[in-house]
Amino acid sequence: MKNKLWLTYALITTLFWGIWGAFISLPTKNGFPETLGYCVWAFTMIPPAIFALNRIKWQLQYDTRSIIYGSIIGFLGAGGQLVLFHAVTTGPAYLIFPVISLSPVLTIALSFLFLEERSTKLGAAGIVIALIAIPLFDYAGGQGTSDYGVLWFLLALVVMTAWGIQAYFLRLSNESMHAESIFFYMTVTGLLLMPIAIYLTDFSQPINWGLDGPYLAAAIQSLNAIGVLFLVYAFRYGKAMIVSPLANAGAPLMTSIIAMVLLGVVPGPYRLIAIILAIVAALLLSVEPDEAPHKVGENN
Repeated sequence: MKNKLWLTYALITTLFWGIWGAFISLPTKNGFPETLGYCVWAFTMIPPAIFALNRIKWQLQYDTRSIIYGSIIGFLGAGGQLVLFHAVTTGPAYLIFPVISLSPVLTIALSFLFLEERSTKLGAAGIVIALIAIPLFDYAGGQGTSDYGVLWFLLALVVMTAWGIQAYFLRLSNESMHAESIFFYMTVTGLLLMPIAIYLTDFSQPINWGLDGPYLAAAIQSLNAIGVLFLVYAFRYGKAMIVSPLANAGAPLMTSIIAMVLLGVVPGPYRLIAIILAIVAALLLSVEPDEAPHKVGENN
């Protein structure tokens, strides 16, 4: 069997993101704003970045192309997160997240057209099933949308586009950059956007600065940061059109399982269907043959 490093890294990402997704709302429910949660997340990116750079003996790539690629990836990811903060104030999350979760469609299209990535019939079936499953995790049927206008939809499209293009550049940049350098620039750009998150914070409202506020947020957001690092490694070795739908379907699958086991949450019919489809998609994508990785170094 061929090397499955991409699958190992992608599964680690889904595990960490799945746990993160199950508990991410706790600090907000405890009175710690999501915008400040973004700032905490930006800081939690620093330890994995230090770990990553240490792996390559601090040989950061700072040529023009690396800086441009790294900045594009970082600003698309962090910028999309900031737009999402505003989107959820203009529309319901149950409508916004299914739209955003279709970002792999754009990634697949770009990878097909510009990276000339192709898939086997099993892989293609897995991709299609994953794309069907992803929106169902957050879909709530029978609820109207007329009261929310169109701004939420436009903002959701912005986030979807940003994250779809980001995943494409993650794969593209891995052909010429160390994964560790990519993650470093993602960390820097995330930190640079912190002032915007602070500006969007409503400090007139009470803010919980206790252990179950920023400190709990730091513990939970660390899971996301570590997952991001492994996602970069997954794109290092795998096809974007495979890694993207697998991670986007696998993470909410893991979240749902954790919610059912630990929190006693019973999924609705749409989420139950999504769980079944995600499992089928993951199995199909996991048997997709590997392509030979374009190694920049031997440390990844």
